[in-house]
Amino acid sequence: MTTAEAKLKERVKELTCLYEVTSIIVNSDYDRLEASLQDIVESLKRGWQFIDDTEVFLSVGEYETQTENFKKDKVALRSNVKVFNKIDGHIEVAYPAHRYTIEDFLEEEQILLDNVSLAVGSLLERKHIRESEATARRQMEHADRLHILGEITAGIAHELNTPLANILGFAELLKESVRDPANIRDLKKIMDNAIFSREIVKKLMFFACEMPQEMKVVSLKPVIESVVKLLAPSLREKKIKLNTSFNSDSVELRADTVQLTQVLFNIIMNAVYYSPFGGLIHVSVTEIENKICISISDEGSGITAEHADKIFEPFFTTKPIGEGSGLGLSVVHGIMGSHKGVIAHKPNTPKGTIFTVEFPKS
Repeated sequence: MTTAEAKLKERVKELTCLYEVTSIIVNSDYDRLEASLQDIVESLKRGWQFIDDTEVFLSVGEYETQTENFKKDKVALRSNVKVFNKIDGHIEVAYPAHRYTIEDFLEEEQILLDNVSLAVGSLLERKHIRESEATARRQMEHADRLHILGEITAGIAHELNTPLANILGFAELLKESVRDPANIRDLKKIMDNAIFSREIVKKLMFFACEMPQEMKVVSLKPVIESVVKLLAPSLREKKIKLNTSFNSDSVELRADTVQLTQVLFNIIMNAVYYSPFGGLIHVSVTEIENKICISISDEGSGITAEHADKIFEPFFTTKPIGEGSGLGLSVVHGIMGSHKGVIAHKPNTPKGTIFTVEFPKS
């Protein structure tokens, strides 16, 4: 390559390659990024001096693509791809090692490769920003829905309290004057259903944060032991083993005791419900710097990807009709928010779910 004409052809080829890559990136579909990266690889192959012998390999983040005949035994130019100023992959443009040396590459080709790597990094950055914006938007929409539902459920709860109290009161009065056993049984059913409805109203009020809080320093171990005792019959019925572990016996946090009990009871009760016969539930408490983490793992069927974003929504449940109101985890979510805490879930290994609740120490 000595003539001015030949050098000019190479510059035109390189500029054409850079233009093609830029066009691919501008028109890229973020949901089909693999196809765009493959097009970039093919375009790079056409931008090098010895097109017939050029092969390209691109690896960045979760993506990896290459030209058809790329092999490891090659001499190659390499350029790192940076995403948010961190190396997240690289691009290699190579010739067969038995026919070429590194001196066969042009200085301008390294410059071209660096520019393409920079453009690919920018593409990945824009994709991450777009995904972050979408996640933030979903979280805001979810928070708005919960706020509206909180206001609605608070109103419903207050409206239902009075008639439920009247039903219970008059049923008690009737019970004192009725002697027929059949009528007494019917009154008992009325009272039991009214009490059940009152418990749902309580849960609605917990969810809407309408229940007054009595915040005080609480020792966590006795609360967990109390919840385990309450659930002992359910554990025995399914022959489930429940283990507890504490990295300190004197873990304390500032919380409402009743609401803290409600959080633990709901999560562990769900773990019991979804655990197989003879399964294992593990409750661990860890005190780390300025937070207290409670982890509850089970060996159930786990939470599907379809339901992962819905489980904290009020009235959503995967339990059969009559076995769940869909308010348990909604109540827990509301209580955690009022305590400035966080609740999350992830898959257990090899199966099941791990729920984690984190409370601030102060």
